[in-house]
Amino acid sequence: MRILGLDYGEKTIGVAISDPEGRFALGLETLRRPREENLKESVHRIGDIIKEYDIGEIVIGYPRHMDGTVSERCEKTTAFMQRLERTFKRVRFVLQDERLTSVQAEKAMALAGSDRRSIKSAVDMNSAVIILGTYLDRKIHGGIDPHKNNERTV
Repeated sequence: MRILGLDYGEKTIGVAISDPEGRFALGLETLRRPREENLKESVHRIGDIIKEYDIGEIVIGYPRHMDGTVSERCEKTTAFMQRLERTFKRVRFVLQDERLTSVQAEKAMALAGSDRRSIKSAVDMNSAVIILGTYLDRKIHGGIDPHKNNERTV
């Protein structure tokens, strides 16, 4: 069973997936939508991914402010997660602190020699890779009990 990582944004959702053993995060795609509130197609696509890859857990980036306080974006992310929970009842959901993941993704892509246009189009997917990778590292190296659903608080 694989784990899905999501970077939920205003007009895009970056998507990453773990390998079958849950050790590595790999970029999958970026879902785009014209308006933030128009989630129907994105939720449908996430459902397709859940079925295709046998997803049992979804990690969603939780965008706190740098001082750790909850942002307006956190509230929207929580509402998005709750919609997914109502739709995909057999999947476990986890919120993962995502502070500075976009900056990390942009820097990594720039260091790899990506041009500005490529960086802009792939930053959300690469942010999802960082979000999922951070979670997998925590899971592998301790700090997460995989048998408890206690990961909502980040």
